[in-house]
Amino acid sequence: MKKYGLTGFPLSHSFSKKYFEDKFQRESINSRFELYPLKELSHLPALIRAEPQLEGLAVTIPHKENIITYLNELDPAAALIGAVNCIRIHKGAMKGYNTDCIGFEKSLLPLLQDFHTHALILGSGGSSKAVQYVLQKLKIICTIVSSSGKSKTGYPEIDESMLKKNTLIINCTPLGMYPAIHSIPNIPYRHLTSRHLLYDLVYNPEMTSFLEEGKKHGSIIKNGMEMLHLQAEENWQIWNS
Repeated sequence: MKKYGLTGFPLSHSFSKKYFEDKFQRESINSRFELYPLKELSHLPALIRAEPQLEGLAVTIPHKENIITYLNELDPAAALIGAVNCIRIHKGAMKGYNTDCIGFEKSLLPLLQDFHTHALILGSGGSSKAVQYVLQKLKIICTIVSSSGKSKTGYPEIDESMLKKNTLIINCTPLGMYPAIHSIPNIPYRHLTSRHLLYDLVYNPEMTSFLEEGKKHGSIIKNGMEMLHLQAEENWQIWNS
C-alpha cells in the first residue's frame, strides 16, 4: 500500500488528511494518508528512512522554506519561488515542487478585473512567495507588507492612498485562522471599496475577520479553500507522475 502524508507544525488546522482519505475512498484508491508533525526539520531524514512506502509529502507552515535544504532536487518554479509545499519521494530521494502557485493562480484569475493592477501581499513567508511569483507572472505590481522586518513596508505605512492604489489585497499570514478567529491583519479597513478584492489564504473559518471587513465595504472576497483543493489535486498528479 502506498503512503502519502503532510508535514509541518502544528497540524491540527489541516484539511489534507480528510481530503485525501475521502478521495481514496471515493475513487477506490488503495493508499493511506498520514500526518507527520515535525517541530524540527532535522527529524525529516529519519522519517523518510522509517517510512519506505512513503511516496509523497505535502508541506505546510512553518517548513515551506527551510525544507529546501533537505531535498535532493528542486522543480524550477519552486527554485524561483524559494518555497516548497509538495515533495515527491522516489527510492528515498526527494524532489520539491510548489503547487501553491498553481492553486492560487487558477482560483484568482476568474476574479481579476482590469483595475487590479497593484496588490498588497500581507506576510512574507513561504505562501507569500508563491503569491508574489503568480502576481509577477500576471504583471501585477505587488508590495510585500510584513511586521517581521523582512520587507521594506510595515503595517503602519498602509494608509488611504495605498489602499486606493492597491485594490488587490492578499492575506498570507495565519491571522484569523482557527482557533484565533478574531485576529486580523492591521490595515485601515474603513478605506476599502467595492473595487477591492480581498483574498485570504486562510480557509478555517470560512469567513475570517479579514474577509468580513471586506464584505462590510462591498469588496469582492475569496477564502483559500478552492486554492487548497486545486493544489492538493496538483500534488496528487505529481506524486503519481
